[in-house]
Amino acid sequence: MKPPDQPVSRPDSEPSAGSADLEMVRAAAKEFLELFHAENPRAGRIGPRIAAVMREIDLTGTYWHTAEELSFGARVAWRNNARCIGRLYWRSLQVRDLRTVSAAGDVARHCFDHLRVAHNGGKIRPMISVFAPETPTRPAPRIWNEQLIRYAGYDQPDGRVLGDPRYRAFTSELIQRGWRPPELPGAFDVLPLVVETIEEGPRIFQLPAQAVHEVPLEHPELAWFADLGLRWHAVPVISNSRLVIGGVSYPAAPFNGWYMGTEIGARNLGDSDRYALVPEVAERMGLDTSDEATLWRDRALVEINRAVLHSFGVNGVSITDHHTESRRFLIHLEREERAGRRCPADWSWIVPPMSGSQTPVFHRYYDAENLVPNFFADDDAACRALQGGPPAFR
Repeated sequence: MKPPDQPVSRPDSEPSAGSADLEMVRAAAKEFLELFHAENPRAGRIGPRIAAVMREIDLTGTYWHTAEELSFGARVAWRNNARCIGRLYWRSLQVRDLRTVSAAGDVARHCFDHLRVAHNGGKIRPMISVFAPETPTRPAPRIWNEQLIRYAGYDQPDGRVLGDPRYRAFTSELIQRGWRPPELPGAFDVLPLVVETIEEGPRIFQLPAQAVHEVPLEHPELAWFADLGLRWHAVPVISNSRLVIGGVSYPAAPFNGWYMGTEIGARNLGDSDRYALVPEVAERMGLDTSDEATLWRDRALVEINRAVLHSFGVNGVSITDHHTESRRFLIHLEREERAGRRCPADWSWIVPPMSGSQTPVFHRYYDAENLVPNFFADDDAACRALQGGPPAFR
């Protein structure tokens, strides 16, 4: 069913934003609408649309994007995201318009649908689900989780962590809030989803099994690798970034592309403050770990990354390697320059975390300017994702 172009209800009270805030919303709205009409010449005359939006802002302190404006804005937000190397595909982003959805249970249900639809039998679809926006009279829902699927981290009596150390505090807080881990906790227990609204506070939702698609990890040559019992989830849905389009903020707008192998192999599994698998893999490979000069870390890291790419490939799940994606990013950069647009890029995020100098993105400088529309992280959302609080609405 096509979502309505207008919200189901309008605020009865006057907007609470100050005049300076309203001027900022007006300016941002005008700038976005000019961009939208410039890149969508069939959208009609811009004058009447700007006039209508300005009247709406005067009455309510905000405005409602048309379905076409929302889709364009979400795609351009991906195009402008300086930390993403996979922006060549920005036009392919599927936009789920869920702006009339604000209840916690409904948000969770649609997030689970997102995971199923985006997985697409392994042919991952780039997708975003945009929930209710922030307004002067009603704050939007928040998703606490950093990604829709993340793994629990359990503190052990010996000081070690079973699972993902990044989420040890988050896991502990959810247990205190009533979440029950499996009877026998493991290294890859999927954390529940936490959705907070101003009416309901934070609520916890267990992810249904059919929404969680995982890939068991094996190596193309090292038979013992499968005995490590490693796996990783297939769809990387970032869920705590704020989508901002033309002065309108959408704090709950989970979105995904597909994985680049080093995100899993070099960072999630390789980082010393995450699963830290490099020493164990090096030992099983029989490498000399007594001297850093043997480059045992590098050799082990390469094999972990080979295992990730191989495993996703044999399971028919979309993934890309860092060399291919680096070349594709430069194609995107050239296209943007030919279109007369700036292409911001954060060098520290664009250059892969393994063999950086062997990729073409390493050997140049980039414009790091933040453009809008875009996705933004804020300190409060980051704290909720890692510490499990404090709640946004208290």
